[in-house]
Amino acid sequence: MTLLFTPLRIRSVTFRNRLWVSPMCMYSALDGVVQEWHHTHLAQFASGGAGLIVAEATAVVPEGRISPRDAGLWNDEQRDAWAPVVRSIHDRGAVAGIQLAHAGRKASTWWPWAPGRGSVPAEDGGWTTTAPSAIAFDGFAEPVALDAAGIDRVVDAFAASARRALDAGFDVLELHGAHGYLLHQFLSPLSNTRDDEYGGTLENRARLLLRVVDAVRAEAGDEVPLLVRISATDHADGGFTAEEAAVVGDWAAQHGADFIDVSSGGLVAHQRIETFPGYQVPLAETVRQGGRIPVSAVGLITAAEQAEQVLADGAADAIFAGREWLRDPHFALRAAHELGADADWPPQYERARWR
Repeated sequence: MTLLFTPLRIRSVTFRNRLWVSPMCMYSALDGVVQEWHHTHLAQFASGGAGLIVAEATAVVPEGRISPRDAGLWNDEQRDAWAPVVRSIHDRGAVAGIQLAHAGRKASTWWPWAPGRGSVPAEDGGWTTTAPSAIAFDGFAEPVALDAAGIDRVVDAFAASARRALDAGFDVLELHGAHGYLLHQFLSPLSNTRDDEYGGTLENRARLLLRVVDAVRAEAGDEVPLLVRISATDHADGGFTAEEAAVVGDWAAQHGADFIDVSSGGLVAHQRIETFPGYQVPLAETVRQGGRIPVSAVGLITAAEQAEQVLADGAADAIFAGREWLRDPHFALRAAHELGADADWPPQYERARWR
């Protein structure tokens, strides 16, 4: 049995393997309601053998959407639209997760193939964004700094969306604290210049994230796995560092998080990132602290042997991938064949099993 295809249990949930699908925005929702595209897009990965499929960044409030086309979970219509998607994932043997998010100062932007770039103006359906401080992301509109009541509303919104996600049938919740979005904006001194209890020291900058972890854990109870995605470095001078990420990961675990999903970047537009296969794996290893904190690794992990080696080296406990799943929705079945592992093949696909 390979490590990649060794089942993993977190709280009440058992994952059939450790090769998972990262949340990937589709920018295809209408008023936050997911469509048939999302159903087909996500179910195919379950047929392809994924252990966990985490649905895209899903906004907890309308103003938290990255774009007007983002998925949401701030009302019951959106909850009900997710339910058949979750059932399709379950019917194919995979675990269904969802990433709860608030884009902060990076909200109200054009989707990737839209005619415009940067912030969407009000006349085209855009809105005023919020952030820890009134500091704009490069090329975007200036946000409004959240006051104490606004921060409380954010915490409440994450908890309410978590409840809707569980009612829709999701097995796993992930909090998006990475890629320059709101929770990350509070963590980084480059975007957080507050002088109150949410700014200054690392403990203060992590306060909102930990409040959200507490609120979501209280809503989810003791049986539901809770992941937190963090950017372990801003790739910018004076920004959030891997060493700080390790501390925050430890704090999140103490507050009820089960797994840290380690990524990087997204906070500033001028970051310079040297990418190569597995380029973010050392960050996961740093946050993992020798196995003290369970983590997942991501970042140009595209081959079965590569993913297996990351686990064998003790750098991570599971593997997330994105683009490789888009290129091959049967990535897990292919990886199992290449590693000589036994995978959970759909009976409809048995005739195609490699011998």
